Formats: sequence, structure tokens, C-alpha cells
Amino acid sequence: MRLALEDRADAPRTGLESCQCCKARIQSNHIACAFLVWVRLKHLAAETGRIVYQLKHGLLDDDLIQQLKRPALTMTFA
Repeated sequence: MRLALEDRADAPRTGLESCQCCKARIQSNHIACAFLVWVRLKHLAAETGRIVYQLKHGLLDDDLIQQLKRPALTMTFA
């Protein structure tokens, strides 16, 4: 399967070279999902004037802050 990339530099950044899916169908689904996420992140980066990695890490930071303020899971100690 050959896919044309918008920017040749994006190919190694998607993580597809380390995909370990065994079956062709699963691998093609994984590749399709990875590219959909990458295209969405590139679009958001262009809209906000940030780079993809800033967006990705910012999303994780926002989620961590939200979980620290209002945890989804409560801990009980025995």
C-alpha cells in the first residue's frame, strides 16, 4: 500500500514505521487511524499557529489538570 503524504517530513513522525500489526486488515486500519489523527493535528496546528507537538503535549497537560481538579476515579484506602 502506498500513501501520498502532504509533507514528506511527516512520514517518520506518524510512528507507522514501528507498527507491529500482524494482519493486513488491522495494519491498514491502524495506518488510516494514524493518518486521520495526524491530519487533524496538522489542521489544528495551522489554525492556532502552534506546532503539532505543542498541541499534543498541551492536550495531555489539560487532561492531567482536569483529572487533578476532578478525578474520574476515587481512591479508597483499606
